[in-house]
Amino acid sequence: MIHAIPTWHHGPAQYNMIFVSMDNTADGMLSMEVAQVLCFFSFVYTNSYSYPCALIHWFEHIADEPDGLTGMWMVKPSFVDDGAKNLSVIHVDSIVCNAHLLPIFGWERVPPYINLHNSLDIYHSFYVNHFADHHAFELAS
Repeated sequence: MIHAIPTWHHGPAQYNMIFVSMDNTADGMLSMEVAQVLCFFSFVYTNSYSYPCALIHWFEHIADEPDGLTGMWMVKPSFVDDGAKNLSVIHVDSIVCNAHLLPIFGWERVPPYINLHNSLDIYHSFYVNHFADHHAFELAS
């Protein structure tokens, strides 16, 4: 299940990461992008059909191949020229499944105030964890 909610059980927000299908002719991560879901919504157009959509914040690939040491792809949040988040509205059918990101920590100690609720806002680059489950392994290996 993919969540995009401002509070989870009266606690912090939960805005899940996803794989977004971009190119059906490529395989694995070359066919996908990573994004964070900020909101789910739908709208009705003139044909009376409801279009289920998601507002997402794109994450961009850091390199054109996985990291040589870990074998994991690396991504970072994408921003436009004025520093605002690179946002898009996508159809929910382009969402493949959840993605799990691991911060690229570096050599410094992790401060005790960093947790699963704020790490996406504090760290600037992430590994795409292909060990999270069998779907992620198939998609991101």
